[in-house]
Amino acid sequence: MTASSDRTVKIWSTGAGRCMYTLTMHDASVWSLFSEHPDLSVFYSGDKSGMIAKTDTRDVSELDEGLSVAVAQEHDGVQKVVAAGDCIWAATSRPSINRWRDVNTEDAEIEVPESYKMKRASVATTQSRYPSPPSRHESQPAANGSLKRKIPLQHNLRLSNAAYFPTPASADGEPRRGSLAEGKVEPSSPTSPEIQIGQPVRALPDYAIEGQNGLIKHIVLNDRIRVLTLDTAGEVLMWDLLKCVPIKSFGKRDIEDVQLEVSTTATVASWCTVDTRIGSVTVILEENTCFDAEMYADELDFDEDIEFRDDQRINLGKWVLRYLFSNLITEEIKRDEAHRKQLMSSKEQQKLQRENAPTSIQLPQAPTDGWQPSGPSSATTLKAGNGNAKPQTPGFNIGMATPAINNSPAQPAPTSNPRSSTADDGGPLEKRSSRQSGSHSRQSTDRNSDYFSSSRVTSSEATTPGGTSKQPSTPGENGDEATTPSGDAAQKDTPSKAGLFGKKFRMGMSFSGMKTMAKTSTNDSNKDKPTVVEEKDESQSDSQSSKTSNSREVQENLQGTVQKIRFGYEDSLQAQIQNQQAYENGLPVAAPPTIDLPSAITPSLPAETPVLKPPPNTTILIQEDRPEAGGVADLFEGTVSSLGEQCDQLERSAPMWLAEVLLRNQVPFKDIVKISFVLEPWQGTLPVVATDGNNRLNANRMLRAKKILAYVAERIEPAPPAAPSGDEEADAEAALKPEEYLELWCQNQIIPPTMTLASIRSQIWRGGGDILLYYKANGKKDIMGAARKQKSQQQEAQRQESQQQQQQQETEPQATDLPDAANAAASPQ
Repeated sequence: MTASSDRTVKIWSTGAGRCMYTLTMHDASVWSLFSEHPDLSVFYSGDKSGMIAKTDTRDVSELDEGLSVAVAQEHDGVQKVVAAGDCIWAATSRPSINRWRDVNTEDAEIEVPESYKMKRASVATTQSRYPSPPSRHESQPAANGSLKRKIPLQHNLRLSNAAYFPTPASADGEPRRGSLAEGKVEPSSPTSPEIQIGQPVRALPDYAIEGQNGLIKHIVLNDRIRVLTLDTAGEVLMWDLLKCVPIKSFGKRDIEDVQLEVSTTATVASWCTVDTRIGSVTVILEENTCFDAEMYADELDFDEDIEFRDDQRINLGKWVLRYLFSNLITEEIKRDEAHRKQLMSSKEQQKLQRENAPTSIQLPQAPTDGWQPSGPSSATTLKAGNGNAKPQTPGFNIGMATPAINNSPAQPAPTSNPRSSTADDGGPLEKRSSRQSGSHSRQSTDRNSDYFSSSRVTSSEATTPGGTSKQPSTPGENGDEATTPSGDAAQKDTPSKAGLFGKKFRMGMSFSGMKTMAKTSTNDSNKDKPTVVEEKDESQSDSQSSKTSNSREVQENLQGTVQKIRFGYEDSLQAQIQNQQAYENGLPVAAPPTIDLPSAITPSLPAETPVLKPPPNTTILIQEDRPEAGGVADLFEGTVSSLGEQCDQLERSAPMWLAEVLLRNQVPFKDIVKISFVLEPWQGTLPVVATDGNNRLNANRMLRAKKILAYVAERIEPAPPAAPSGDEEADAEAALKPEEYLELWCQNQIIPPTMTLASIRSQIWRGGGDILLYYKANGKKDIMGAARKQKSQQQEAQRQESQQQQQQQETEPQATDLPDAANAAASPQ
């Protein structure tokens, strides 16, 4: 069942894939449908004009023979209609939700007046909700003996154009002309009754849930932290996006007029998106733009007196996130402290050992009756000189093979008697083969709980000291044949390696194509292909092993950040324990300090982000953008006060960039936006700032005008004296700040010292290219006199230097021009 803007409700057959019925009981666009009936035989509909209709098509042969009743009429379009019990709830664009009493249409029919007749005579032969007009004061008994419910005709709606509908009859028995659907009927006589079709049964709602006035319009001001909103009552409010509260009401005024009154010259980069489509202020923060906006601390209002350094800037996105998730940060700090205490309490059990190291190693059984084959069957064969010799630990063969673990559930312990005779056990070659195959089986089944098989090499690949992977050879007769594994064993080991890599790949990836890639890697076509055992270098094998066994995969969410922090604790603790043990063993290392694990959770401090107190009931949503679904999906919903209790759910839903900001105070890196400008003296009254003639500069868009004036003063003024000169007037001029005796002009407008380059470009320059700025003195300090004095001092120093050079040339003897004298001596007389 679908509703459409063409004023129809369509019934579709999902099996046939086509429309079965088209219902036309509404005169406006149908906006809402509701039904709890398993066959959709009873449903409710609401349209743009506010009409709420109930349609009952039970116990009829044709759908358009059903009953449709106008239940209620809202003042606005019905956005949502829901039936619960014997009531109907309707939501409109107004802030209130009305509850209407339902109309019982079970086993009901329309009460047709005597002046009306059916449109067709054949209606008597069909099962319909429109019976023939009964005689006055006559009641029609139902099938079960009870009286049927009667619904007056004026509350009825015509289901479709082909539906049977009663029409008013004239004196001669013919129906009168007119549009019954619209309720307009031409009376045949002045005494004929006029009935207006489509009148609602309920005139007033039974109950109403009063709500606040919804917001319908908003304007974000230039400072990007204040928003003007207009609600359905016409009231204009100003909101503070950082505090999440309204701060001022302007009454019922035009929102554009209020904007002109409260707008400032401050220009701040866009750091959020504001929306009022749901009737309230919604602020959307995204990773790419959340941290683009900064404001100076002296331009913000704080509830408490806080001292900031000069020209300190505050990142708006980081600031508001810090205190929206303050309860989450507090909960994570508590969990972090408990985790560090647990690690410190177990530091005594931290040993210099590998993961999953066994507490004991059981050696393979060796014969004690003196029997010895012609050569060792494998690298793990123990040599016994006589029956009384004790088996030696294969300490030098650890890298070659693995000691047996007889209690493995996959490989039962051998039950043969080690003292059996040679005739019972078979020949030397036969026994050597059986032992070798048993070794392969044992290594294949016990690999998961194996301590020494670190490089994950198959049983047919043992690395030799030469650096290449070769099969272990037996120095006896037919040894190669005995140590070669069967084809089934090789094929059994190879898929095991591929499975390990595939599992790691699936754990590390979380995108939608993961299943497809996993299916491709396990294609059935690869099962029949022969397995090729490649020779690997020893260093490559070791690196692959460490990568497989020691890799730490983390998820791209808040839980992944917590995991990285805890991995750092483990590494730090292990390094401190190793250093302490090395010092205790007498190694030449510095005395280690006491083992300590400082917290790695470092949220921003109040000096960087002053304390904010958003309302506890402020709703927080975490959404994920899904382009394939055409929108976003909600991953988490909570309030400011409940985030601590929902910490586990947040760890799975919150993105990693948010976790880095909250727990580590690390903002994603982004290039600084700079603005180019040109500095020139006003009408040449002051010296130029650049001696090379290049007066084009680049600076951060948040640079204030007083910083530019300080740069100008540094370039055109001499260096201030180190000590007071004794002249009060000169000392007072030296104590002046550059913005107190210098002025910056742009477009014939003086620029305030606190205005930023971004504001100058958008509010004063209002154009492209480099901003042209002029600087001049306001007369509070004799800059030209100081400049002239400095220039005269430079000229005097140059004059003295030139005099000294001239005097030096006069006192020195003149050198003989040797080339000219030689030429004169060589010339003929």
